[in-house]
Amino acid sequence: MSKRRGEKMPLLDHIKEFRNRLIKSVLAIIIAASIGWIFYQEIVRLLTLPFCDLGDSSAPSNNECGDLYVNGILGPFNLQVKISLLTGVIVAAPIWIYQLWSFITPALHKKEKRTAIVFAIIATPLFLTGSSLAYLILPHAVEILLGFTPSNLENLVRFDEYLDFVLRLILIFGFAFILPLFLVALNLLGVLSGKSILRPWRIAVFSCFLFTAAFTPTPDPITMTLLAIPLCLIYFAAGLFALLVDKRRNKNSEVDTGVTPISKPEEI
Repeated sequence: MSKRRGEKMPLLDHIKEFRNRLIKSVLAIIIAASIGWIFYQEIVRLLTLPFCDLGDSSAPSNNECGDLYVNGILGPFNLQVKISLLTGVIVAAPIWIYQLWSFITPALHKKEKRTAIVFAIIATPLFLTGSSLAYLILPHAVEILLGFTPSNLENLVRFDEYLDFVLRLILIFGFAFILPLFLVALNLLGVLSGKSILRPWRIAVFSCFLFTAAFTPTPDPITMTLLAIPLCLIYFAAGLFALLVDKRRNKNSEVDTGVTPISKPEEI
């Protein structure tokens, strides 16, 4: 049974709760993965567009992309499983994000439980936005990376390697866009104040640009900036929201203790 805030939960209860929420998240992803299994061909076409539609040498003819190939007997099956699971992670994002939040903020009052739903509603479009931005820069990234191929050589790419590159980029930026919300979670738990979140804003902005520079597969500053600016905006939005929560918490504390701020004398 879950505990209210301020009460200690035994380690065994934490493990049981983690197990239950993990099972719910995995089941949701597996069920949603059936969509990826059914629409496998359409999703493959969507994922290969950034690579196969770059130019004449790699343009698909008769719906085929000659520069990408699948290797091995189990290769096609493994690819379909991997793409189905990716689809499940994206489609089931509201459920596993809700379970993640509920585990971090264990069982609270009814009003606070509704906060978990609001968190999932906000975090899901942020996760999808980060994933979409990563997909949008893929053609640019692939074009730059393929540009390093010597002119007298052809570049045949294993599709599973290309897919790992795409999945890593999409999931990393999807998760990066919901990380600032965990700052809000720590604020709601009373661990971090809004001022503590915003005080190192210069370091946070630098970290956003450093993160995009490290994980963006292109060396150009334009792509890095286009991905870093939304991260910075989400960070500042999380800090401002935390300030509002602190202000409301202090106001409620004054009401509970019966202490009111001393008002200034009226001017004559």
